[in-house]
Amino acid sequence: MARLLLIRHAPTPETGTRLTGRLPGVHLGEEGRLRAKATADGLRSARLAAIYASPIERTWETAEIIAEPHGLTPLSDDGLLEVDYGKWSGRTLASLSRLKSWRTVQLTPSRMVFPDGEGIAAAQRRAVEACERLASAHGKATIALVSHADIIKTVVSHYLGQPLDLFQRISVAPASVSVVDIPRQGVPMVAAVNAVGAAGTWR
Repeated sequence: MARLLLIRHAPTPETGTRLTGRLPGVHLGEEGRLRAKATADGLRSARLAAIYASPIERTWETAEIIAEPHGLTPLSDDGLLEVDYGKWSGRTLASLSRLKSWRTVQLTPSRMVFPDGEGIAAAQRRAVEACERLASAHGKATIALVSHADIIKTVVSHYLGQPLDLFQRISVAPASVSVVDIPRQGVPMVAAVNAVGAAGTWR
């Protein structure tokens, strides 16, 4: 059975106010590095076989901090990339909340395709495929996957067996850990969601 630690990147100065998406040049600030270090400290006892990350700066920087105590080097995986928000990228959440399509994102996200971007359902498919592929590659090991809030929420939603339209009911804080166990045969299990304590608190 592979254990997947789905870790949201630590906060940037724009987290919570702007939809950064895949825009380049957004890095962790001082608070973000401290939060990533706290997560890394909490995971010191986890025996990580590998750590994968979305190649965007904030996820990569988080992955490097978490990987350091384990002597690992992060590996890039495009399956963990943020949703492509297209023309919404870079806009403030306050401005986006005034759009009619904001209700679609909140209430029926399975129907949402961002202008010049990606659909949430399509993002879920590629993220789950990445999880299955990496779980298969690592057998019974524990691996860390550093990604983004919406991506992790869609993955957790899938493994809970709930409709994608309910994924907004899942909370995934910056630098939090959600845990999914994927056996080679049998039923996957969600062992933790949005955990912020040491590994021992969710084992």
